[in-house]
Amino acid sequence: MKLRMLAMVCLLVLCKSLAVAADPPQAKKLKVYISVDMEGVVGTVTGDQLGPSGFEYGRFREFMTRETLAAVNAAKEAGATEILVSDSHGNGENLLIELFPPDVRIIRSWPRHLSMMAGIDESFDAAIFIGYHASTDNPAGVRAHTFSSARLTRVALNGTNVTEGAWNAAIAGHFGVPVIMISGDDAAIAEVRSLVGNIEGAETKKNLGFHSASTLTPQASYELIGQKAKAALGRIKDFKPYKILAPVAVDVSFKHYTQAELLAYLPGFERTASHSVRYRAKNVLEASDIMVFITSYSNSLEP
Repeated sequence: MKLRMLAMVCLLVLCKSLAVAADPPQAKKLKVYISVDMEGVVGTVTGDQLGPSGFEYGRFREFMTRETLAAVNAAKEAGATEILVSDSHGNGENLLIELFPPDVRIIRSWPRHLSMMAGIDESFDAAIFIGYHASTDNPAGVRAHTFSSARLTRVALNGTNVTEGAWNAAIAGHFGVPVIMISGDDAAIAEVRSLVGNIEGAETKKNLGFHSASTLTPQASYELIGQKAKAALGRIKDFKPYKILAPVAVDVSFKHYTQAELLAYLPGFERTASHSVRYRAKNVLEASDIMVFITSYSNSLEP
């Protein structure tokens, strides 16, 4: 009787072991965040391509979409299980969303918390920047500006001048997410790399001036972006999050003195020069929300 019971127990243990062995291994999750601007898209050089009133805008929003899709497809080939795309140019309604795979989610329009990085959190494994440009205080770069070409001349974090790319990398870094790849002109890539590190870069054009460039063709840019995104995801462990020490001092300089004067009336803002203010935030997330307000609010806003 004891032998029979022992045999039954052994049989049950063996069956359970075989069942466990038969279960397929759980696929490792890979979440990728893609933030997309337009000034760095292939061929973009003037306002003719950048907004609904431009005669080339319809064509160039398709180029913007195809560059993003190149990164999306590369991420999928590398095993991405979840992809979030942030439409981060102009009115935030540029990407042709019907061209994306059904399992990709897309963030559109404004205002939104974290601006160009809305929706990112600690669950993501990597961030990719598509179509980015150089900063407003860089003498090189096609359509170089920081957040607002009409309003701002400088933005700095803890005393270091930053591009939109570095600012957004700091937001990703707050959540422990590394930026692994950027596309845009040569000036944009070099500027972000100088702060964030030697990330993969897809150079869609070489800047010849604020409104001129030597550019790739669209098909060449799609292929290059796909190659660089795939290469970055293939060595994802090589990249580290870009972190800004808290609290964060943010310096902002305006093209007109009125914004600096009015902001200095508010507690927490210090007027550091005729056209400049400094504010202190507890972290980069708070800094981002304050910047969204500074660059978005207008007395003409109506319900």
